[in-house]
Amino acid sequence: MKDFSGKTAVITGGASGIGLAMAELFAAQGMKLVLGDIESDALTTAIEKLSAGGAECVGAVTDVSDPDQVQALADLAVERFGGIHIACNNAGVFTGGLLWEESLADYRWLMDVNVMGVVHGIRSFVPIMQAQGDECHIVNTASMAAVTAMPYSGIYHMSKHAVLALSESLYHELSFHSPQVKISVLCPEAINTGIATSERNRHTQYSDVVESDERNMVMDALNASVAGGIGPEVMAQRVLDAVINERFYIFSDELWRRSAETRLEDIRLGRNPTFAPPIPE
Repeated sequence: MKDFSGKTAVITGGASGIGLAMAELFAAQGMKLVLGDIESDALTTAIEKLSAGGAECVGAVTDVSDPDQVQALADLAVERFGGIHIACNNAGVFTGGLLWEESLADYRWLMDVNVMGVVHGIRSFVPIMQAQGDECHIVNTASMAAVTAMPYSGIYHMSKHAVLALSESLYHELSFHSPQVKISVLCPEAINTGIATSERNRHTQYSDVVESDERNMVMDALNASVAGGIGPEVMAQRVLDAVINERFYIFSDELWRRSAETRLEDIRLGRNPTFAPPIPE
């Protein structure tokens, strides 16, 4: 897709971080915007900011773990703007700890948001795009955690591996059945966003948390990492470039790529997993 003016983008997790950065960049291309976010106040602020800049923008409070709320977001896009041309399944959360100590609520929360949120987006957005018959693009936000595996964040890695595999399978299915609908998977590194404090939006059904030194350690490390991370606008530009060039994989910087390559080499050689964190040599 190279012509964006007058077309519509739907973005979950659109009120902050990478989602808001994508919204701002898409608006600069002349797109209409439909934002979904679980945080009502942040969503209102984002819509006001984008509208003040001249964008046509609407939004709805959206918990992506709820398929009905995601469908309502899709319906809003069709009702207000007539369709969907770019759909960004971007909402995500994080928690950490030891895999045998973390609660079932931890597992369910990350899978419900990070994986099922993408599933709900695919099921709601893709049929609309197929029916339109024109050029469209899906962007699923995974992570460099999708191509690596590190200790103390195993549930997050598992969820993002699932997003990547789901997206790769969807790439092939769309190629066979709806070649006008393209797809990319975004795999960010450490980005200056609010993911380190995503537990602020953790619902009561996921309230069982097991405190541990390992959990505190990884949360502290994540806070420090994102505080010094690159700006979300860099990710937004990568996404726009991928949409224009119909590129599926949107990967990260060289440190994370080296970690991913080490893991791939482990698999290729059948050797035991190498601990290869993305740190400068």
